[in-house]
Amino acid sequence: METLSYEKIIDAPLQRVWDALWGTETYSEWTKFFGPGSSMKSDWKVGGKTYFVNAEGEGMVSTIDTLDQPNQIIFKHLGMIDKQGNEDTQSKEVMEWSGSFEKYILIDFGGKTKLHVEVQTEKDWKDHIDKGFIKGLEVVKELAENS
Repeated sequence: METLSYEKIIDAPLQRVWDALWGTETYSEWTKFFGPGSSMKSDWKVGGKTYFVNAEGEGMVSTIDTLDQPNQIIFKHLGMIDKQGNEDTQSKEVMEWSGSFEKYILIDFGGKTKLHVEVQTEKDWKDHIDKGFIKGLEVVKELAENS
């Protein structure tokens, strides 16, 4: 498991950056680099369920480990979800990365926001994750600064 880090300084207050990250319409805009039609469904509860899925409904089932809106959210990935909505949290493949974290930390700098993201991933996924976050966080910046 490898931890990847990304940072972006955004000329917008914390709440606007948070809204750009997690808004229903804006989420799919910045995550399209991971997969077109990406969406997130969450109960927004620590210990609850959060689903990150592609246009076909496949993706990851996670939970919120820490939530301090609009300063920080940490997701803990639990498993996969297939097109039929079945969750896999026990297979050998899933157990190799289950429990990995995805952290979003927003820090106020006098009206600007420093967005820091950390993602734990397998080495095989590094290039895909890099591409998604490098391009995606630029979109978050544009969305937050222009809203």
